[in-house]
Amino acid sequence: MVLAGLLLTAAVTGCTGEGGQGEELSADALLDEAHKTMEALETVTIASSTTGSAGSSYSSRQTTDLKGRCTNKITWTEGGSLEQIRIDDTDYVRPDRVYLDRWSGREAAGGKAQNRWIKAPSSNAKPGDGLVDCTWPFAAFGTAAKGDRTEIDGRPAVALRVSDDADGADAKGTYTFYVATEGKPYLLKVAYKGSDYRSTTSFSAFDEPLGVRAPAGDDVLDAADAG
Repeated sequence: MVLAGLLLTAAVTGCTGEGGQGEELSADALLDEAHKTMEALETVTIASSTTGSAGSSYSSRQTTDLKGRCTNKITWTEGGSLEQIRIDDTDYVRPDRVYLDRWSGREAAGGKAQNRWIKAPSSNAKPGDGLVDCTWPFAAFGTAAKGDRTEIDGRPAVALRVSDDADGADAKGTYTFYVATEGKPYLLKVAYKGSDYRSTTSFSAFDEPLGVRAPAGDDVLDAADAG
């Protein structure tokens, strides 16, 4: 998955040396600066889209404090969505009717909408179940090379490319990190292209208020009560 690589990035230029002589930072140094900037965030919104080699795809949007409070919604192009609210040790999960029908293998009579949230301990979450951890792996890897200057959503940025050959040369993929070149060196976007899938992840709403709240009690079904 892309999670391993959606992390590093960079800033723009920096001053090194003495006497006020400006020297442009290397690509790796830019990635390190961006890494530190993203790790220091208190909140961020992360929007991702992934397309597999077979054509299947899904997208997600997460708003998180990068610790234990976040919201996330994942939507599959084939149909179905899964919403999640995590507040520390508790998950509230709301699958829509299409998701439930696909999971069960049969269609509900009348196609009645599904609006209830299911409450469960966050420790019940397992890899592959569509639920997210509120943290994000901002970590360095590989060797970066500078690309072109560009704009991401109207913000000046520089592209930094890193090849990932952890799975061998035949499976090598390429990450392109776009880092803001004005203001703080935020990571604005990461694009990944590999043999198995392609993905794009965008970062925004840096340090904006989070507003994560539990659903209304009448809309919640406790998994413990359901047996």
